[in-house]
Amino acid sequence: MTTRPPQLTPTELSAYFAFTEVSSLLRHAVEKQLRDVGKLSYVQFQLLARLGDAPDGAQRMTDLADGVVYSRSGLTYQAQSLEERGLVTRSPSPEDERSTLLTLTEEGREVLAKVFPGHIEAVKAHLFASLSAEDVEMLQRVMTQVSGHLRANPPRSAAPRKRSATRSE
Repeated sequence: MTTRPPQLTPTELSAYFAFTEVSSLLRHAVEKQLRDVGKLSYVQFQLLARLGDAPDGAQRMTDLADGVVYSRSGLTYQAQSLEERGLVTRSPSPEDERSTLLTLTEEGREVLAKVFPGHIEAVKAHLFASLSAEDVEMLQRVMTQVSGHLRANPPRSAAPRKRSATRSE
């Protein structure tokens, strides 16, 4: 007797296809706005936005990679591109010289200030315009639940880096 492979219900399949379509269409619209206004890739914008939210405008590169779910080598390339544009600086961490800090510059803050209004407009127009306030609350609950589930067993690029007991961070 052969076992039947797992299957999705019609509702699950429909939800999956809708999610992937929305994700692709939204990402395309957001990336176009970021490129047109700030000459930024989506990942570069995520890095700048996370740095902009950090109290001192700085974060460790490994923490940024974990947060944006991006490979550490890919993040290094993106950080180098942003540094070449003068939007960030890279420096050794004062707590651990093996770690690199990425710090937002004033030029980086200016680019964020330039792209944020259009970014917010694009997200509102493409994602939230057709939803009620209750729909948005439900979407937030569902996506937070799914994110938590996925982060419980994340890919390496999203997994927190293991730290030794002797390292201070």
